[in-house]
Amino acid sequence: QVQLLESGGGLVQPGGSLRLSCAASGLAFSGYAMAWFRQAPGKEREFVAAINRSGSNTAYADFVKGRFTISRDNAKNTMYLQMNSLKPADTAVYYCASRAGDLAVDTYRYNYWGQGTQVTVSS
Repeated sequence: QVQLLESGGGLVQPGGSLRLSCAASGLAFSGYAMAWFRQAPGKEREFVAAINRSGSNTAYADFVKGRFTISRDNAKNTMYLQMNSLKPADTAVYYCASRAGDLAVDTYRYNYWGQGTQVTVSS
């Protein structure tokens, strides 16, 4: 049974930082591309960042380039999202997702999803 468990969300002031983690179990982690998506109230789920199986290739949404960094540790079956210079517009539930094969930016290409972690950016 595949499980993806996000952690690290919370309340942070504008300009602050958070580091999200996604711990995976029940799958051969190094064989899966991983990604972060987010969903704000009343909006559709949107792509944030993705990383390939080895961690050698990444992709980012334009609105997070230069502020967020995705990474993974295959020895720990864990993916991360370092978020810096946070803005109120980054407020959303952040989800991790996995898919067998190459990284992708489309929601429908991902097979497994976590339950999400809330990130709130507010003063």
